[in-house]
Amino acid sequence: MNRLFITFFVLTLSIQSAIAANLAIGKSAPSISIKTFDGLTINNTNAKGHILIIHLWATWCDSCQKEMPALESFYQKYQKNGVEVVAISVDDRSDLSKVKSVLKDFTFKGAMEADSDIQKLGRIWRVPVTFIIDQNGILRKNGWEGDPIVDEATLEKIVAPLLMPLANN
Repeated sequence: MNRLFITFFVLTLSIQSAIAANLAIGKSAPSISIKTFDGLTINNTNAKGHILIIHLWATWCDSCQKEMPALESFYQKYQKNGVEVVAISVDDRSDLSKVKSVLKDFTFKGAMEADSDIQKLGRIWRVPVTFIIDQNGILRKNGWEGDPIVDEATLEKIVAPLLMPLANN
């Protein structure tokens, strides 16, 4: 029985790694579905026309929480231009009150990984990790590549050029 479990576990990790390996900047983002605390469901279809920043974090992760003010500042600056931020906690459901307590200081949307279908982004083996999907559903930041820390300068570098065509219309 133990051998069967180990085989299943290794197979699951291999599949998740293969899925994450298929993430490519400039290609269509994988299908996702995120149920936010305010009852909305964000998916690839209803996110079209918006730039979606998906931030995976945890209450026990100091660097995750240090990124939150930069995400909030960026969101406040660009939400009128179609930027959406959703912070998905990887905490256990039993920590929901802690998660909501951290998020109460921010205006962007929050969610729990347990209530979201984000497996095609790959196995969450570290936090923070941030993905950016443009208004056409194209992956613009693969959180598994490059610096895992996202600050306002990084967001400006990746997202601001995507907003230029919107501003000119």
